[in-house]
Amino acid sequence: MTAPGELKLLAIYEMGGYPNFMPLYHSLGFSVEVVSSIRKARSLLKKEIPDVIVAEYNFQSQFRDRTSNLETLMAILQKYGETKVIAFYDAETAHKLALFQQRFPLYATLPYPVNEQELKVALRPVMDNTGG
Repeated sequence: MTAPGELKLLAIYEMGGYPNFMPLYHSLGFSVEVVSSIRKARSLLKKEIPDVIVAEYNFQSQFRDRTSNLETLMAILQKYGETKVIAFYDAETAHKLALFQQRFPLYATLPYPVNEQELKVALRPVMDNTGG
């Protein structure tokens, strides 16, 4: 658990393929929890709701009832409203991400390769809006 007033960030690192942003998250004052699946994130959300979630958007056409890994997560977060979700995505699936965002608006999206400075810019308003 985090200290009162400390900003919480949940990093969902399913596929990887991008730099370790842990030093950036810590330098910005976030307390970070890392999980390797949406299933593990769901379990964690039962205990504590983070200020920010950073996750990968993975389009998955083989699912019958959903199109990406983030749908379950976003459905859970709709109850809480305050959590900001930043998604990393492959430019080839940008059109599918746009459709996804019609249903589940994301706070920010960053294409691969993820640029650390762009991620920092996306996280800065979260800190400013929560008094961090």
